[in-house]
Amino acid sequence: MLTCREIADFLMDYVSGLLPAHRLAEFERHLAICPACVDYLRTYQATIRLSRAAFGSSTGDDLPPAVPEELVRAILAARQRA
Repeated sequence: MLTCREIADFLMDYVSGLLPAHRLAEFERHLAICPACVDYLRTYQATIRLSRAAFGSSTGDDLPPAVPEELVRAILAARQRA
């Protein structure tokens, strides 16, 4: 059985539909008995929906002209380091 911590580790793959069948079954068994993880999953999914609504699947090409290019480069560089 997966722990709550492991559930958090697999959330992105679960939401993306990328969990292998055996992990998916374990994941869903845990959700069936853990209301805290169900709440966490709902919050995670809501965050994704809100982020997509706010930013779309932007590649950066549709940024408003007020965003300085050096800021965009700094954010992208920081993302690569993370």
